[in-house]
Amino acid sequence: MTNIQGKFPSTRLRRNRMREFSRRLVAENNLGSSDLILPLFVCEGDNVEDPIQSMPGVNRYSIDKLLYRVEDAVRLSIPAIAIFPQIDTGLKNAQGSFAIDENNLVCRSIKSIKKEFSEIGIICDVALDPFTDHGHDGLLIDNKIDNDKTLEILEKQALVQVNAGCDVIAPSDMMDGRVGRIRKCLDNNNFQDTLILSYAAKYASGFYGPFRDAIGSGSNLGKDGKLTYQMDPSNSDEALREVAFDINEGADMVMVKPGMPYLDIISKIKSEFKIPTFAYQVSGEYSMIKESINKGWLNEKVIEEALLSFKRAGANGILTYFALEIAEKLKNE
Repeated sequence: MTNIQGKFPSTRLRRNRMREFSRRLVAENNLGSSDLILPLFVCEGDNVEDPIQSMPGVNRYSIDKLLYRVEDAVRLSIPAIAIFPQIDTGLKNAQGSFAIDENNLVCRSIKSIKKEFSEIGIICDVALDPFTDHGHDGLLIDNKIDNDKTLEILEKQALVQVNAGCDVIAPSDMMDGRVGRIRKCLDNNNFQDTLILSYAAKYASGFYGPFRDAIGSGSNLGKDGKLTYQMDPSNSDEALREVAFDINEGADMVMVKPGMPYLDIISKIKSEFKIPTFAYQVSGEYSMIKESINKGWLNEKVIEEALLSFKRAGANGILTYFALEIAEKLKNE
C-alpha cells in the first residue's frame, strides 16, 4: 500500500467530505450515460409490451415497440443496446437452426433499429439457448454438449447477425475456441472491423433465473443446468485463463457475468490484462434491488451505489436493466 502521509489533527480526512462541491471534486469514480448498455427483450407480434413477472418494470417488446425504447436510449446518450429474443416455441429445435436464419427475430430487429437509429451500437449474443428446445447454449448430442460441432453453428449465427447490421458480436456460450472461430469467420467475410465482446468469465450462477423466464430457455435444462460449460463460482484463476485465451483468439473486449458477486474478478482482469472490461448486472441482481425498492426495504439510491461499485472495480461499462432509469436521473442532476 502507498505510504500515507499526514496525521491527525493537522490532517483531517473529513474536510474533503464536508461540502458538496468538494465531494464532487475528489470523487475517484463517476457514473455517466456513456458507461451504460441497455439490454432489451424482443418478441414476435405487433404493439406488444409484455411484462416479465420476475423482472418488475421490464417488458418484452415487439419490434415496433422496441424502437421507442431505443429512441429513449439515443435521447439519453446511452451508446449501445443489447438484444435478447424470446423465440416462439414452434421455431425451436434441438439444433437451434433458427439462429442462423437471416430473417429470424434478432436479424429483423437489428435491421429495423439501424434503419431508424444508425448511430447507436447494437450488441448481439452468440449462443443457442434462445433457439434450442432443450435450453442449452450448444448442441446436445447423446446428452452431452458437443463443443466442436457447436462452433460450426455459432460462427454462422454471428455472420447472419453482422450481415443484418450488428456492430458487436458477443459470444456468451462459453464453448472452447469460439472466439477464434468467429473472428476468423468475420475476417474471411470482410467484417474485420466488427467488434467481439466475449463473455469470457461467465459463471454458472443462480442469478440468471428471471432472464431465463424472459427468453423462455430455462424449463428444460435438467438438474445439472449449464455446469459443464459455464464457470464454477468458486474459481478466479480460471477466469484469468479464460480471458487470456479469448484475447489470444481476437476478443476486443471481455465481459464478467454476473456482476456484483464477481467484483473481485473484474478487478483482477482489469489489473492483469488492461483490456476493456464490462460487467453484466444480471436479471437476478436487478430484480432483488428493484423489488426491495418497490417494497420500501431499500432506498432507490442503491441503484447508483451498485453501478458505481462496478466502476470502482475497474469496469469500463455496465449492462444493466436500470440503464434508462439511471441515465434519466443523471441527465436531470
